[in-house]
Amino acid sequence: MSSLDFEPLTYDELPEDRRPSFGQALLPVLATVVFLAVGSAWLGMDPHMPLLWAIAFTGLVGYYVLGLSWEDLYDGIADSLLMGLQAVFILFTIYALIATWISSGTIPGLMYYGLKLLSPTVFLPVTAVLSGLVAFSIGSSWTTVGTLGVAFIGIGSGLGIPAPMTAGAILSGAYAGDKQSPLSDTTNLAAAVTNTKLYDHIRRMRTGTMLAFGLAVVGYAILGLRASGAVPTGRVGNIQQALLGTYHISPLVFVPLVVTFGLALRGYPALPSLVAGIFSGVGTAILVQGASFTAAWNVALAGTEPKTGMELVNGLLQSGGIQGSAWTISVVVAALALGGLLETTGVLAVLAHRLSESVSSVGGLVAGTGAAAMVTNVLTAQQYMSIVVPGMTLRNLYEEHGLDSSDLSRAVEAAGTPTGALIPWHAGAIYMAGALGVSTLSYAPYYLFGFLSPAILFVMALTGWRLETESSEKAGTVPSAD
Repeated sequence: MSSLDFEPLTYDELPEDRRPSFGQALLPVLATVVFLAVGSAWLGMDPHMPLLWAIAFTGLVGYYVLGLSWEDLYDGIADSLLMGLQAVFILFTIYALIATWISSGTIPGLMYYGLKLLSPTVFLPVTAVLSGLVAFSIGSSWTTVGTLGVAFIGIGSGLGIPAPMTAGAILSGAYAGDKQSPLSDTTNLAAAVTNTKLYDHIRRMRTGTMLAFGLAVVGYAILGLRASGAVPTGRVGNIQQALLGTYHISPLVFVPLVVTFGLALRGYPALPSLVAGIFSGVGTAILVQGASFTAAWNVALAGTEPKTGMELVNGLLQSGGIQGSAWTISVVVAALALGGLLETTGVLAVLAHRLSESVSSVGGLVAGTGAAAMVTNVLTAQQYMSIVVPGMTLRNLYEEHGLDSSDLSRAVEAAGTPTGALIPWHAGAIYMAGALGVSTLSYAPYYLFGFLSPAILFVMALTGWRLETESSEKAGTVPSAD
C-alpha cells in the first residue's frame, strides 16, 4: 500500500527559509474552516467549491508567502492523491457492487430474510454486533458497510427504524470490528508507522475498543426500545411481497456474498474481493434473475431503478452505479488535494511541533496525539493521513518520555480512524453517506462509537489507566499521568 511508504515532513526537515511560522501555518487552516462554514453550512453549497477555495488559498500562501514552486505544490497534491488512490478505487467499485447485488437479488434477499428474523426492539444492537463480527472477520469497515450495511438500512426501514439510527449502529460495529482485526489495513498501518508489533497494537487497543463498543451497544438497545412501536400494521408483509414479486429469492442469491466474504476471509485485499463480488453479482443476475448479459453489466455502470409497486422499496433499492459515484469521488479528490498542500507547505509539521512543545506529561502527550489525529482528519480528509502524520511525527517524542510505542499506535488509531466518518468532507464520511444513503450530519448523532472511542482514549490518557512506559510494562506497574 502506498500509504506505508509515505514519509511526512517533520519540523526539522523543513528548510528554515521555507518553514512557516505558527501564525502562517494557521492561515490556511482558518481559511479552510471559514470557507467550509460559509459555503456549506451557511450558504448550503455542496463542499466542492469551498474546498476549491481552500486549495487555491493554500496554494497562494505556499507560493507567495513560503516560496514554494508550482512543482513542489503539484508534487504534494500528487503524493496525497496517490495515498488516497485505493479509497477512490474502492468508491468506484462499491457503487458498482451495490447495484449488481441489488439486481442479483442479494440485497433484496437479505432484506426479505432479515425482516422475517429480526424485531424492531433488538434490531439496532443486533445490527451493531453483526456488523462488528463481519468487519473483524474480513478486516474492512468499508466492505462491511457497502454490503451488509446497505441491506440493514432496508431491513431497518421495513421495521420502522429511522435510517440515521440504523446507519449509526452499522458504522459503530464496522469500525469497532475493524480496529480489532489483524486483517485491517488501518490497523496494520498504525502498527507499521509506529514500529509496534501488530498483535501488541491490537492488544493495547482492546480495552478501549471493547469498552466503547459495549457502551454503544447498550445505547442502541435503549434506542431500539424507544423506536420499536412505530411499525405500521402489515408493512413488513407488504415489503416482503413486493420483494418476492420483483426478485427470485432463494439461497442462490447469496452466492456473491459468499464469494466476496470468502475471499476476504482468506486474506485477499478489499479491492480484488469487491471486484470478484461484482462479477459474481452479474453472474447471479443472469443465471438466477434472468437478466441479459448486456443488461446485467449496464446495471453496474448506470445503477438500478426497480419497479416493485411499493414506493418505499423502490427508494431503498435504487442505486446509481459507477456513474452515481461522480459527486462523491470529486469531493474526495478535492479534499485529498487540500490535504497534500497542507502537508507539503509544512503546515501539518509546524502544528505537530507546536503540540510537542506544549506537552508537559505523558498523559497529555497521549491525549494530544489523539487530538492531533482528529485535527489531521479534518484537514486532510483521509484516515491514512490521520495515522501516518502524527504517528511518524511524534514517534521520537514518545521515546523521550519513555512510553511504549503501542501507546502511540493506540492513540492515532482510536482517535483517528473512527472519527473520519463524522467529518462531512472526509473520504470515509462521503463513502459511508453515499453507500447507506444517509447524510453524515443525519447519522452522526447515532454513530456512538465515533464519539466514545476518542473519549475513552482521552479518559485513559489523562487518568493514567492502561498507560504504560516501556520500563513499567516490564515491571508490571502503571505510571501517573502527571
